[in-house]
Amino acid sequence: MPNRLVTESSPYLLQHAHNPVEWYSWGEEALRRAKGEDKPIFLSIGYAACHWCHVMEHESFEDPNTAAVMNAHFINIKVDREERPDLDDVYMKAVVALTGHGGWPMSVFLTPDGVPFYGGTYFPPVPQHGMPAFVQVLEAVAGAWRERRADVERSSAELLDVIQRGDATASAAAVLSPSTLDAAYNVLERNYDLAHGGWGRAPKFPQPMTIDFLLRTHVRTGERAALTMATSTLTKMAAGGIYDQLGGGFHRYATDAIWLVPHFEKMLYDNGQLARVCLHAWQVTRQPLFRRVAEETLDYVTREMTDPAGGFYSSQDADSEGEEGKFFVWSFGELRDTLGADADLFADAHGVTERGNFEGKNILHVVLDSATLAERHGANVEDIETRLTVARRRLFALREQRVKPALDDKVLVAWNGLALAAFADAARILDRLDYRQIAERNAEFLLREMLTPAGRLLRSWRRGRARLNAYLEDHANLIDGLLALYEATFEARWFNEARRLADVMIAHFRDPAGGFFDTSDDHERLAVRPKGLQDNATPSGNAMATVGLLRLAAFTGEGRYRDRAEEGLRLAQPLTASYPTAFARWLCALDVAVSRPREIAIVGDPAAADTRALLRVVQGTYRPNQVVALGRPGGAPTVPLLAERDQLDGRATAFVCENFTCQQPVTDPQALAAQLA
Repeated sequence: MPNRLVTESSPYLLQHAHNPVEWYSWGEEALRRAKGEDKPIFLSIGYAACHWCHVMEHESFEDPNTAAVMNAHFINIKVDREERPDLDDVYMKAVVALTGHGGWPMSVFLTPDGVPFYGGTYFPPVPQHGMPAFVQVLEAVAGAWRERRADVERSSAELLDVIQRGDATASAAAVLSPSTLDAAYNVLERNYDLAHGGWGRAPKFPQPMTIDFLLRTHVRTGERAALTMATSTLTKMAAGGIYDQLGGGFHRYATDAIWLVPHFEKMLYDNGQLARVCLHAWQVTRQPLFRRVAEETLDYVTREMTDPAGGFYSSQDADSEGEEGKFFVWSFGELRDTLGADADLFADAHGVTERGNFEGKNILHVVLDSATLAERHGANVEDIETRLTVARRRLFALREQRVKPALDDKVLVAWNGLALAAFADAARILDRLDYRQIAERNAEFLLREMLTPAGRLLRSWRRGRARLNAYLEDHANLIDGLLALYEATFEARWFNEARRLADVMIAHFRDPAGGFFDTSDDHERLAVRPKGLQDNATPSGNAMATVGLLRLAAFTGEGRYRDRAEEGLRLAQPLTASYPTAFARWLCALDVAVSRPREIAIVGDPAAADTRALLRVVQGTYRPNQVVALGRPGGAPTVPLLAERDQLDGRATAFVCENFTCQQPVTDPQALAAQLA
């Protein structure tokens, strides 16, 4: 018989709808029952693409005997961390405080008031590797609640104090300083993996925000080593198994230090961020690889992760047919049967062997370049590249016939904002009309489906149903995406909606002590009102809010936006230099603040040749700290930056301002380039 989760919309919760556990979703009904029966709460948090979440479900939550213990002693609540990042943040802090590490599935025990007192992550069905069996944990916690209640309540009070103190931010630095950027860069340079790119050892995660900061550092200082670290890391990743060599898009992370063996799930937030930073790398270097990877990644999102209504889905699972990575790996025999005479060429190019590199199969990765292959196989480079392209298409077509990994088809505003910005940048940078149309359709979807009649943003949508209060990151990421779309289209509606959302964000999320809370002032009351500064796989909502407000300040000239941004920056700045990979988006925000964005207003007919010539100068180079507005001659200004601007001598005209000082307006593209140099 199904449990209460059968009425939910989250694919992760629906995966558990037929467990024998009497699951509740988080809400008043479960909390009221816990208080009424004076039972502790068992809270399980995970997400649809989480491999070990599936394992624990199969081992424990599908087991009738384990479920009987859970149902007898606890009120059991299941949460999708992607829908409820507030709960995930609060209770992950508790698990880290208790165990020294976190992860998913997260298993937390709470008092009926929702205060944590014990927790961990994955628990096995039998004792192993020094971990107790899950049933042993359940019985021990139930016994403690029944027999040592005072100790449990004292522990919960102490843990709550730890969480609250952990959310306290550093003392605000009085002055925002570019020296912080230099100090952070030095830390990144010292810890860079010279052999394989990236930072850290296995498991190794993509760091798109860190790479973006390095590109900004190169633009700001001319430092070649910053560019080398950024481009080398992207190149190594693009050649590795972490990148889908047939279908495009990046897997979540590499389980090794060399980017070869991935954890195979694909997340929208990774691919949105990585596509965008590849676009920026292409702008700086014009290396074809970065453009190709950006386009292949966006094409993957378009093909696999886009709802007919226009929203972008959340993730694809690592598993298919019960095996991790089965959809993506190959045997040498499959290549031989499919590619015939070109099997050896493809195997040389992509490291395929009879023995394999992953559980007897092969994860495709790039081993040899076309020039080396041409020499080895006695052909010219063009012929080699053509044959490999044909081979990849044939293998992709064959792979499409396999059972695909499960899809989490819910639409999250925050993650859609990241992808929206990538498509908008691609439309502008690559002059791709199809990407512009995808971005516009996504923005229209979000503003149509994810706003309440009162204009408040919602978090999650699936199959026509939008729900849950939006968080800070939803507002901040959507603001960023809408501003990127404005600069790709110069349609005022996107700018106006970004500005409206920023005003809502300030009104409902601002902390008077500086920065923003992750939840609104009218959100459900939790044990702690979370306020996260640190970046994780997705950027900190606070950092993204700061970037958006600085850009709005440049577009509008309104100091209140910059004031709110600098309040948060002063809180975060003391942490950024020491922990740059954990605060990389803040470093990008600080770069905007201390560099003072250039404000560029162009007045001209968008379709006219002279206007397009000025736009090519402005948009053709990676200039991360500029805002661009375009208005028609004689028309009412659609953006404050365009106020009191008009053409000179009937020609398209550009106005470049910086730090409240404007240069002479120009109509000649070369003169504009000189002003921007």
